[in-house]
Amino acid sequence: MFLTLMLLRNSIPGKQWIGKHRRPRAVTWQMTRNTVKHLERERENEYWISRPYMTPEQEYCHAVERRAQNWIKIKEAKFCNFPQHKRITDHLSHLNITKTWSS
Repeated sequence: MFLTLMLLRNSIPGKQWIGKHRRPRAVTWQMTRNTVKHLERERENEYWISRPYMTPEQEYCHAVERRAQNWIKIKEAKFCNFPQHKRITDHLSHLNITKTWSS
């Protein structure tokens, strides 16, 4: 019995592609090529990220005016839908029943 179990141990229990005891995938040349391409792209991105477009002196306060204009546009867009001001006399005009037409 133990000899049979030892000889038949090559099978993978359950699903063969998932789980703790899964069948390892064979690495193909396409997988290697894709990994190399990905690493080269990453290296190029790191190259360009490491060289800034502007110096810290140029970058300091370079967008203050644009941000202020954007903030003004946002405020105007918010207030354009705001209702007009109403006076307290408008709210309480229905209480003014003693006033005559002539005065």
